[in-house]
Amino acid sequence: MKITFQGNPLTLEGEQVKVKDSLKAFGVAKNDLSPLWLADTKGVRIFLAVPSLDTPVCDTEVRKFNQKASELKNVTVYAVSMDLPFAQARWCAGAGIANVVSVSDYKDHSFAKATGTFIKELGLLTRAAFVVNSAGSVVYAEYLEEITQEPNYDAILAAAKSAT
Repeated sequence: MKITFQGNPLTLEGEQVKVKDSLKAFGVAKNDLSPLWLADTKGVRIFLAVPSLDTPVCDTEVRKFNQKASELKNVTVYAVSMDLPFAQARWCAGAGIANVVSVSDYKDHSFAKATGTFIKELGLLTRAAFVVNSAGSVVYAEYLEEITQEPNYDAILAAAKSAT
């Protein structure tokens, strides 16, 4: 898949996730540096891959999902970035994020490898979204061709609601 950043082509490493796939196992760091493994997550999950929480588009995206997540029953929203966990915690506290769980892929790039979201040239995650049902099957997968664009909020939320 071809992606761009402000029109400049970039390279995604790994195999992209498709609908009906099962997510490959991964581990990320919670804000207290403890691990969170895919196997630790339950129910319907939305995984948002973002380049950095502290950038305008990522800020907007996570704030919108924070607002919408309060309307979703039995759905957990995770924002995954390469930001250090301490920076994520500071940003979330400053932004009033209470309904989105921020986790970091800084250490092993395990999420990036499992989802094909690693941008070779930048060492960051591309913008992508995945909805996983309670059985572990991907019911929605979106990779943004231009990483400065926002995802399709309505489609992501509809997939999450239909998966519950």
